[in-house]
Amino acid sequence: MRFIKERRYFVSEATVYRLLKARDLITSPAYSVIKAAQAFHTQTTRPNEMWQTDFTHFKIIGWGWMYLSTVFDDFSRYIIAWKLCTTMRAEDVTDTLDMALTASGCDHANVLHRPRLLSDNSPSYIAGELADYLNGKQMDHVRGAPFHPPTQGKIERWHQTLKNRLLLENYFLPGDLEHQIEAFVKHYNHQRYHESLDNLTPADAYFGKSTAITKRRERIERETLEYWRLQHRKLAAKNNHQTKSALAILRREL
Repeated sequence: MRFIKERRYFVSEATVYRLLKARDLITSPAYSVIKAAQAFHTQTTRPNEMWQTDFTHFKIIGWGWMYLSTVFDDFSRYIIAWKLCTTMRAEDVTDTLDMALTASGCDHANVLHRPRLLSDNSPSYIAGELADYLNGKQMDHVRGAPFHPPTQGKIERWHQTLKNRLLLENYFLPGDLEHQIEAFVKHYNHQRYHESLDNLTPADAYFGKSTAITKRRERIERETLEYWRLQHRKLAAKNNHQTKSALAILRREL
């Protein structure tokens, strides 16, 4: 998708796969992926309809554990807000939600339905402090079934993607880790294409650019295919002309 965007030239997925396969750059996974279901039972249809939130942890050498609190848009997979914390208290959750409400504009916009919040059943998410906060913000709270992490599968997948990159390095100061998280969130939101989003970035989906980008890609694909059809016709005509010329010379010699 980046090639299409930057070079304005279409290359099919089959061609990319064939080239990578020919150079032995594609390997089969050493495990089987087991899916609980084909789709989540409550699919979202627009940004800010439902937010997922969760904590994950990182080890700072010489400091101890730090905890990342994230608010994640379910529809677009866009990271709306995040906070690196020393604890996993309800106060850390509400601080992150305050940041998300401000960043999304939902804190002052006159909306009919506030985002629903989807979380697990950790102590910080079942705390009365969080319940009071959500009531004050007119936000509904949905919690996944106990011992069933696939309910928050999207944000769990975000944690895996994040750690696959960040855990390649060691961190000795919280500021170093925070800097790397900030850089990766920017990359994830604005540059990393998602197959589940029809190869759009989360920012494209969150800010309503999907239709325009898809139409532009389709136009580039049509123009590229038409170009190659034209080149094929020219080559066929040239070959046909050369064949006729050769036959004419042969007839004269005979």
